[in-house]
Amino acid sequence: MATKICVVIRSFHHPNLLWGLPPSTRRIALPESRVLYTVLRSPHIDKKSREQFEMEIKKQYLVIKTQPHELQKKFFWLKRQRIFGAQYELLFSCKTRLDKEQLQKLL
Repeated sequence: MATKICVVIRSFHHPNLLWGLPPSTRRIALPESRVLYTVLRSPHIDKKSREQFEMEIKKQYLVIKTQPHELQKKFFWLKRQRIFGAQYELLFSCKTRLDKEQLQKLL
């Protein structure tokens, strides 16, 4: 039975996780969020003089399908990846309880 490893990556710029990915990996681009901040340049006079700053957050969703005997190798490969300036979250999904028990022993 196949086990899926889902990786959600959030970063301010596009993360470089493209090299070294297994061929069975599916990349899904999630919508980007953009937040604008407006700050007064001078609080006493010139209310019309303002500065705007923006913060863009890019998101990617990776789905890696693995067999149970390859799960440990791919999990440690993901742990070794250096994704600087990004948050990532690992989600595992199994089809059977036996796969889930093997995954819990691995972690």
